[in-house]
Amino acid sequence: MSKIESNPVEQVGHAVGQAVEDIGGYIRQQREIAQVSLRQLAKLAGVSNPYLSQVERGLRRPSAEILQQIAKGLRISAEVLYVRAGILEERSASAVTDAVLADVELTERQKQALLEIYHSFRRENERSDAPD
Repeated sequence: MSKIESNPVEQVGHAVGQAVEDIGGYIRQQREIAQVSLRQLAKLAGVSNPYLSQVERGLRRPSAEILQQIAKGLRISAEVLYVRAGILEERSASAVTDAVLADVELTERQKQALLEIYHSFRRENERSDAPD
């Protein structure tokens, strides 16, 4: 077997390793954007500083519960972290939803409020378009 070819177990192991690195880097990026120190986020999430540091460096894979606590501490969507960690599959969204979620200038609370209003308008239009 050549170096290019690898067995399926190695491929899965590599994919899991890549997901762990990706989620760690993403958490670090979101923490820096939020201007929260590692120590502050660790306290907010209820984990130790060394553990959170290992997560950010891709050395540890956090559980769904820890991801939820980290998301809460960063005021971001836990769903986004679950998708990044490979726990959930990414769901399709509209361009408006994607733009709102990608805007780093908005807080998580502002994003959720905008999306709730947007979706309520969409539902209202769907009801008005429905035949009587």
